[in-house]
Amino acid sequence: MLKYVDINCDMGESFGPYTMGQDDEMLEVVTTANLACGFHAGDFKIMADICAKAKQKGVAVGAHPGYPDLWAFGRRHQEYSQDEIRQLLAYQIGAAWAMAKSVGHRLTHVKAHGALGHLVADNEMAAQALIETIQTLDDKLVLSTMAGVTLERLAESAGVAYVTEIYADRAYLDTGRLVPRSQPGAVIHDADEAATRVMQMLKESAIITQSGKRIPVSIDTICVHGDTAGALQMIKKVRASIEQAGVGIRPYCKPE
Repeated sequence: MLKYVDINCDMGESFGPYTMGQDDEMLEVVTTANLACGFHAGDFKIMADICAKAKQKGVAVGAHPGYPDLWAFGRRHQEYSQDEIRQLLAYQIGAAWAMAKSVGHRLTHVKAHGALGHLVADNEMAAQALIETIQTLDDKLVLSTMAGVTLERLAESAGVAYVTEIYADRAYLDTGRLVPRSQPGAVIHDADEAATRVMQMLKESAIITQSGKRIPVSIDTICVHGDTAGALQMIKKVRASIEQAGVGIRPYCKPE
């Protein structure tokens, strides 16, 4: 069992008067926030507010860039060249960096969102675009990647600091990839089920698939999606289970 683990949440996904998730309450539970950068969700005010609140609570903040697709929440694939992927990543990371700095906080990491996240996970062209963007903008930024994917291997080869994550609220295929949201059981809503799965994966250092297959991986952080129904109750249960097992919880990147 690990001595320490991070808990992260994809958040900041409201827009203007439209509310998505329970960000304020999430910041009381998680240790790392992945901040929507305005392309798939979020806006400048929400970004600044979350950065300010995260600083007060000692929560690390990173950029969560996605496809420019508010209509589909960044969860449908779009075709871009490698240069265009670099540019849309740099644009969003820059926005997140500026909003964090504007309130005295620090951007610590980058984690790609949605369909873009799935693309960079195993598409070498897109993965290299993400790695090179981080190296160009700020090589102190940590790359957050799904455990066991191509991006992890390429980051290791490139000497980019990275952490690997598992999901509390998503089911896995036997390939080690997430079950597509279009399929039954892809999203987990039951807090007890989520906590049990997370603890099993932490104990075994492995992804546990829908069929029960174990895929050995390293685990640095546990993610919950802020837009998942019941996400707050779920991550509270997950955190309580981790603490009861004697595992420490802290951000993988120091927020200061």
